[in-house]
Amino acid sequence: MKSLAVFIAIAFLFSGIIAGMDVQEINDFGRNNDSNVTYEESYDLLIICPQQFYDPLIPFQWHKEQYGIKTIIVTLDEIYGSKYFPCQGRDDAEKVKYFIKDAYDNWHIKYVLLVGGRKPGLKEKWWMPVRYVHLDDKSNWETRYLSDLYFADIYDANGNFSPWDNNGNGIYGEWKGNKAEDAPIDLFPDVYVGRWAARNAFEVEIMVSKTIEYETTAYGAEWFKRFVCIAGDTYPEVLNSSWKGYEGEEGTQRAIDWMPGFEPIKLWTSLGTFTGPEDVINAISEGCGFVFFDGHGSPMSWATHAPNSTEWVDGLTVWQIPKLKNDGMYPVCVVGGCHNSQFNISVFNLLKIYEGIDEWIGYIWKGETAPACWSWWMTRKVDGGSIATLGYSGLGYTKEDKGFTGEASEWLDTHFFWEYGMNGTDILGEIWGKVIAGYLRTYPINWNSPAGSYTCLDAKTAQEWILLGDPSLKIGGYPS
Repeated sequence: MKSLAVFIAIAFLFSGIIAGMDVQEINDFGRNNDSNVTYEESYDLLIICPQQFYDPLIPFQWHKEQYGIKTIIVTLDEIYGSKYFPCQGRDDAEKVKYFIKDAYDNWHIKYVLLVGGRKPGLKEKWWMPVRYVHLDDKSNWETRYLSDLYFADIYDANGNFSPWDNNGNGIYGEWKGNKAEDAPIDLFPDVYVGRWAARNAFEVEIMVSKTIEYETTAYGAEWFKRFVCIAGDTYPEVLNSSWKGYEGEEGTQRAIDWMPGFEPIKLWTSLGTFTGPEDVINAISEGCGFVFFDGHGSPMSWATHAPNSTEWVDGLTVWQIPKLKNDGMYPVCVVGGCHNSQFNISVFNLLKIYEGIDEWIGYIWKGETAPACWSWWMTRKVDGGSIATLGYSGLGYTKEDKGFTGEASEWLDTHFFWEYGMNGTDILGEIWGKVIAGYLRTYPINWNSPAGSYTCLDAKTAQEWILLGDPSLKIGGYPS
């Protein structure tokens, strides 16, 4: 992939010189003339980043401005130092959320891009703050998980700031007893939030380049009209007589039906078109506008079953994603499965033997020892991969594997395609937000139910659906 971000930065520098601007004036543009920012300013996109990631984002801001997306970049230091608004909050994540609230109230922002993931090292530290939700699903697998919906749900139903910690004990989204301890939480997004879970400035440059390339070249491209669907028999009947049909294939068919004008590429185990990773690699490498994986996942892999069989059919692992060769033809990826978007994993977990043998084995067993999670590895891939990926930071739930009424993750995954294909929403973050809102209206949360109940799992399903991508992304690109 040509370093488009570098090219734009150089071109912008030369254009500034030609116009008689000096370097400081060019930098002032990149800094949004922030010394003159007032409460009366209006912006569409707020980008929040650590100071170390600021410079690579300047071409991205410039690009967005060219398409009418008024954009401001704010560093964490500026937030904590009360540069624009008085800093509030008990911890860094709450300080960021309060800043988003102030930016929403005063600048009327619509989209928020959080730039930064986990820092390297044995201890979990972050370039960009995260929020863990402490909800016990009674699975004995996890009692907390990442949620970026926390940053999007600014207000509660009464118009007050929504801390997700109503009992004030510093444990957020707590639901462990006979009812939710932090009830009620509104959950409805007030702004559209996405994240680039970048671990270094190079990954920021990758995403800047890919996004600019996508939005300037995808429009009208033949490859964009291909829709690759990868699925099989998610819950084989041989394991449970009530599991009728091939659930993943049925889910992808529903998505296909909601995407008129797209050529469906069905990689299904029942058709014999999906037999292993090479089928997936070949299909995506030909280019497509969307790709939908509907099956089982982990932070490091995705797979499903052959028809009515316990045999696993592997799709992709993080080690196979580099084989994708769809340079310049990046799809929006929706992945149905557990933990594909658990972006707190690290290869350094392999070194945590000092925590005890059981904990160390747990990191390996749960697939938490890759350099990055499946969804971020897919998104930040050079020369291919996706332009954005939506998936789950924790366990995914459907009516089959948890035995409850309602479709849970299957509803969110398939309705992403309804919102785009049938309702005509073509801004990525707006699809994410509208689908979550539709899900919550379809399955209202009863906060007086016990932990592990059906409605408790509905709340978790909404909270854990992560958008790793630019929320202001124009799907299909802009006309030239």
